[in-house]
Amino acid sequence: MSVGEESSYWMRRALHLARRAEVEGEVPVGAVLVREEEVLGEGWNSPIGSSDPTAHAEIVALRNAAASVGNYRLPGSVLYVTLEPCVMCAGAIIHARVARVVFGARDPKGGAAGSVFDVLGTDRLNHRVMVEGGVLEGECGELLRAFFRRRRG
Repeated sequence: MSVGEESSYWMRRALHLARRAEVEGEVPVGAVLVREEEVLGEGWNSPIGSSDPTAHAEIVALRNAAASVGNYRLPGSVLYVTLEPCVMCAGAIIHARVARVVFGARDPKGGAAGSVFDVLGTDRLNHRVMVEGGVLEGECGELLRAFFRRRRG
């Protein structure tokens, strides 16, 4: 499987998780953390249902992965997420030492992987994360746009 095919494969899994968030009335964002083709953790947005402002898909996936491997450091891992990570999630990604982030839709209001901020790529922190954006961007973006259109009525 080529890198592009691999990214699409895992992003489709993240999209499936995002749809679970949507069913639960949450903003449809999903994330899956992989190392050496093995899923370490996955998650979907759940701040409303869990009454937890930190329960973004990325954070949930990182928590699950850290628990499954018994370590908060996740070197060599790749996080696939349907929406560009926010500043909070970017900070957690850096602390976990995730090697690479692959995201779908860009977040022009709060993205921290290059759209608004470049937290993941800055040389001012002790860890830099490789970033690939725009994987299945149309599908990821349309899922979010449709969700918000329905909410606005």
